[in-house]
Amino acid sequence: MTESILIGITSVIFFGVGAQWVGWKFKLPAILLLLLSGLLAGPVLGLVKPDQLMGDLLTPFINVSVAIILFEGGLSLKFSELKNVGGAIGNLVSIGALLTWVLTSLSAYVFFGFGWELAVLLGAILIVTGPTVIVPLLRQVRPSGQVGSILKWEGIVIDPIGAMIAVLVYEVILTSGFSEATSLAFMSIFKTILFGSVLGLAGAGVLYALLKKHLLPDFLQNPVSLMIVVLIFTISDIFQHESGLWATTLMGVVLANQKAARIHHIIEFKENIRLLLLSALFILLAARVELANLLGNLNLNMMAFLAVLIFAIRPAAVYLSTIFSPLSWKEKLFLCWMAPRGVVAASISSIFAISLVQNGYPEANQLISIVFITIIITVAIYGLTAPWIARKLGVAKPVPRGFLIIGAQDWAIDIAKELEKYDVKVTIADSNWNNISNAKSEGLETFYGDVLSEYALDRLNLDGIGKLLSVTPNDEVNALTVIRFSELFGRSLVYKLPPGLEKKSVDSDDKEDGILQTGRTLFDEEANYDSLTQEYQEGKVIKSTQLTEKFTFQNFKETHGEDAIPLFLVTDNKSIRPFTTDNPPDPQPGNILISMVNPAVDAEKKPEKTTEEKQQEN
Repeated sequence: MTESILIGITSVIFFGVGAQWVGWKFKLPAILLLLLSGLLAGPVLGLVKPDQLMGDLLTPFINVSVAIILFEGGLSLKFSELKNVGGAIGNLVSIGALLTWVLTSLSAYVFFGFGWELAVLLGAILIVTGPTVIVPLLRQVRPSGQVGSILKWEGIVIDPIGAMIAVLVYEVILTSGFSEATSLAFMSIFKTILFGSVLGLAGAGVLYALLKKHLLPDFLQNPVSLMIVVLIFTISDIFQHESGLWATTLMGVVLANQKAARIHHIIEFKENIRLLLLSALFILLAARVELANLLGNLNLNMMAFLAVLIFAIRPAAVYLSTIFSPLSWKEKLFLCWMAPRGVVAASISSIFAISLVQNGYPEANQLISIVFITIIITVAIYGLTAPWIARKLGVAKPVPRGFLIIGAQDWAIDIAKELEKYDVKVTIADSNWNNISNAKSEGLETFYGDVLSEYALDRLNLDGIGKLLSVTPNDEVNALTVIRFSELFGRSLVYKLPPGLEKKSVDSDDKEDGILQTGRTLFDEEANYDSLTQEYQEGKVIKSTQLTEKFTFQNFKETHGEDAIPLFLVTDNKSIRPFTTDNPPDPQPGNILISMVNPAVDAEKKPEKTTEEKQQEN
């Protein structure tokens, strides 16, 4: 028994994290891979048996995990995003949700032959989309304008609403008598809103006070925040079932929109927790599905139901909800094409099905298979096609190829101007007004201010920017800058100059850890700020050189010797890679080399052109 439990736990972690990595590597929807991995680990290979692995802990683990995921989602919601689209979001989670519920229930009644009780319950379960699938897809698609904010708000807010409605329907099904059911429905809604709101606000207030008054040491801030989230969820759920999801969501939203207490480190911690919980949840839930039931429900009626859900119900809900909004028809069309179902639908269906079968509804066993097929198909369709649809409609942001350069000294301005020649966005930032004025006079996009300040991230326009170069004269500022921006761009895409000579007296172990924690080192170990500034003052310039079969990188080095400093490589697909000390790019014929060179050296010392080449020029 102990060995099988160990195998099960290891398999959940291996398949969960492995699916996330494969999704990132090959740009595939991670949720789809998680579901398929769960089916493989569970019913196919028999490595994961959730009921044996966790027993009675499975349902509480699912509920607490969803609460933490919704809290993390709430931390990403800013009221400033509601300025122009608040009405559309409100309509989507009210009018749109109601229409989706009614039409999905009718479809379930027609295509599956359910009684009205189960049809209405299935309709309520499939209201939710959820942050577990929406947020990863938004990161992959990168929608422009207000579409991303609408989908994010809808996906996070609709989860507790959908869960509340599903629980309400479930309780009504088990209640005899119309008057009793009506009374129960109104009382459940009232108690969910009351307890969820009061406890959510209370939890946010307690955590805010602890952070604001510095009552917690740094190493306890993340554990205590997690403790409070779980505590608030549990207390709220004890008073009213499923009200805890509303409480934790509201708690996250309130904390996200206060300005006094710093919560950036909590957000980063919760994102890591969310990734692990999400991976485990989908593996466990998919592993519980009986493959025979899943395949048995994969029939023409199921396909017809999904077609109506995707091509009729979602568009009707979107257009009715956004009829008076300022959104363009292209933005509305993309909203129609983004409604994958997620972990809340899977967890609710799993919990309710068992209870309903025990209470005389044997056909309720089909709920799990129907919901999982819906999740798999909607995630596959939306996840695989949404990036293409967004590009065709013109609502996707371009691939972030641009650079944010911190430091606007003369040679950094010349680097920015050279990079702009290759159709990439470049923003140069500095806290020195004279430097910024010089950059502005060269026509560059600038940011005047301290990038380490609280307001910087709110004011910086980072659309189209995917890499950071910190090239200030202050080594500490460079290190702190790459640490901060690694949260946005990833550690592999933040770069800094090597430290000055006086900073290199640290031992090798400290140095290695420093490189890991503070980004990648640019250009060359000797190319620190003082060295580059001196080279520039001596007359070196920033220049692009086309590499060919006749003039390779080796020829370039032979021409310039140790005098030139390779800075960037522009590849055939217009990708720009900085030269680094850890993993420099490999220049090939057809690439363009950007370097700091001595203009006195004849960079055109190439082999004599052939007669044919000369004739082609003429």
